[in-house]
Amino acid sequence: MTAHPPVAGVNSLGFDKPPAQTRVVVAMSGGVDSSVVAAKLAQEGYDVIGVTLQLYDHGAALAKKGACCAGQDIHDARRVAERIGFPHYVLDYENKFRESVIDEFADAYLAGATPVPCIRCNERVKFRDLLETARDLDADCMATGHYIQRRMGAEGAELHMAADATRDQSYFLFSTTQEQLDFLRFPLGHLASKDETRALASRYGLSVADKPDSQDICFVPNGNYAAVIEKLRPGAADPGEIVDMDGNVLGQHQGVIHYTIGQRRGLGIGGLGDPLYVVRLDPVARQVIVGPREALSTRIVPVAEVNWIGPGAFQDGPREIMVRIRSTRPPRAAILRPTGAHSAEVELLDPEEGVSPGQACVFYETGGTRVLGGGWIQARR
Repeated sequence: MTAHPPVAGVNSLGFDKPPAQTRVVVAMSGGVDSSVVAAKLAQEGYDVIGVTLQLYDHGAALAKKGACCAGQDIHDARRVAERIGFPHYVLDYENKFRESVIDEFADAYLAGATPVPCIRCNERVKFRDLLETARDLDADCMATGHYIQRRMGAEGAELHMAADATRDQSYFLFSTTQEQLDFLRFPLGHLASKDETRALASRYGLSVADKPDSQDICFVPNGNYAAVIEKLRPGAADPGEIVDMDGNVLGQHQGVIHYTIGQRRGLGIGGLGDPLYVVRLDPVARQVIVGPREALSTRIVPVAEVNWIGPGAFQDGPREIMVRIRSTRPPRAAILRPTGAHSAEVELLDPEEGVSPGQACVFYETGGTRVLGGGWIQARR
């Protein structure tokens, strides 16, 4: 599906008025992507307001003074606004972020799940609370630097994968509602590569043109999930048993939070012949259950909290779709069978290894780029 050509009189953001009369709130993280969005829209004459959220103090996470990367990001966003010449505000969302994202992340990890906090942040902070702030500022829309496309279809705004498959962020935005999608804009989604974004940053003279991409979850700046969980939930790393699928004790572990489904290395139970993998976590019994690789193979995936933004009613199914069950894996063929208003069973046509509760299962149209929604993977009973 191709984007519709511009309509006469309609500006590049889809409004029937001049850019100067169109107010856009740009969510600015301090990185190159959102900085380019703000600069580009300001250069095109839009009434731009930059907003940066202070979500988390990395210094507190690392227990080090002067390690607050968040402070540098705020500084970078402010410099961009000053250079281009548009107002910029910093909003303290630390309490909301902790309540809406961090606490659930810790609890999910303790329950044996593998959560994706970036999705919850988009859903509960950026596209809910910040979006309401944008409305309070009388904005016509809110723009972000996400690599995903918003296209107008026969029935309204649709969500589509980014033109650059290597940058596509649709997995992290599946919970975007139709109402939010109507208000959101994603000016970078059509670009062929990140190189184009950096070229635009250089053209606008932005100091962040060569700033490296962030790799870690913002409140886990060194990638050590377990250390953050232990800090948030003292006692979370209680030791327990590593057992096989028949309950035989093979060894000891130093906390379920140190393991993920599909893990093979670092189990400390070598010399047992065939390699063993983590196939299940039982935080109540404090057990890590291991088994052969074939035990990781999953065909039926239960999902909950389904958000549907596809055509028709969600419960009209079953329907053939494509699904992505990890952000790093390509979509694969599946059958979606609704089991309730917001729950479903996804049958993978080819089994997948390492399907983890707490991860997202994102729905796509077959043979196209449209995002149909998604849900959260549940533990099989």
